[in-house]
Amino acid sequence: MIVILIVVLVATMGGDDESTTPVPTGSPTSQTARGQTQEAEGERADLTSFRLDDRSQAGITDIWVVWTIKNSSSEESDYSWEWEAVDASGTRVANGSELETNVQPGQTARGETFTTLKTVEGVKLNITSFNRTASY
Repeated sequence: MIVILIVVLVATMGGDDESTTPVPTGSPTSQTARGQTQEAEGERADLTSFRLDDRSQAGITDIWVVWTIKNSSSEESDYSWEWEAVDASGTRVANGSELETNVQPGQTARGETFTTLKTVEGVKLNITSFNRTASY
């Protein structure tokens, strides 16, 4: 029983990888994860656009994250990714998870999600994880 507890503690304490990946700019990077069906760099490139869209007007804040996925694989795919918004001082000011499902080979999918951000000034988006899997 004590051995199991120690193993669980060691497993939960290890792997504190706090690295992030910037939003797509040209040469995307991603970590290899179990269950991936395509090379990590290739699947990350499927997220062709991920940006903030400030729709604020008349003093009402209205900021969204918008994205475009293009399935470059030969299989129907599901995409999931996590992101964070970091201000100029390096403080995380927002984060979220996104999901795009059943994207056909060669198909482009667009999506958007409302945020609670108060401004886009000095805010940078980072992709903290990204996965593509075959749809079932």
